[in-house]
Amino acid sequence: MTDFARFDARHYPTLPVRDGYEAWAPTYEDTVSDLMDQRLLARLTSVQWTEVADAADLACGTGRGGQWLKAQGVARIDGVDFTPGMLEKARARGVYDRLLQGDLTASGLPSAGYDVVTQLLADEHLADLAPAYREAARLARPGGRFVLAGFHPWFLLSGFPTHFDRAPGEPVAIESYVHLFSDHVAAAHAAGFHLIEMEEGLVDDAWIALKPKWEAYRDRPVSFAFVWLRD
Repeated sequence: MTDFARFDARHYPTLPVRDGYEAWAPTYEDTVSDLMDQRLLARLTSVQWTEVADAADLACGTGRGGQWLKAQGVARIDGVDFTPGMLEKARARGVYDRLLQGDLTASGLPSAGYDVVTQLLADEHLADLAPAYREAARLARPGGRFVLAGFHPWFLLSGFPTHFDRAPGEPVAIESYVHLFSDHVAAAHAAGFHLIEMEEGLVDDAWIALKPKWEAYRDRPVSFAFVWLRD
């Protein structure tokens, strides 16, 4: 783990994670593209979504991930997030069987209760990955999957934080940390997972149509997805 401040090229005011996502909740849906995570999830072949009886969505946010899971045929979904504003949005979607306010590293959900555990677009806000992997391992049934999708460390190392406009023309960043893929592997192995699939998303025509200024980053990696198998 490395504090993102060392690489920061934009020097936006930086908010603590909970405060940042509470402020972002009203506009989050307008600013986060499905290209970042859901397009990668759709490429995965090691998870048979229609066969998933129970899923836990950690750091569920506004429920984007839960809605995607339900659309793939996942039968039952529990969600956890520590931001009231995000949970309000998630609750309005009506796709979760249970929603809890809590930390993704101590969710309060039942042990060995889930075929799949997901964590989408949250890992860069963790100072330490190990507690998140331990919690996912606690929740997953033997042979269960932990699907983690995140903002690629390449972009963070290049100086671009997770950020949004708190008001028009007022960009703010959210506290972030750089985790190399080797950091994920170490934390996952220590928790009893091994990697069975990985995808990386590159800046391509679809991204550039959405963000024309990203032409300068064409073919650079912007996001990733791991599938970890519980031993």
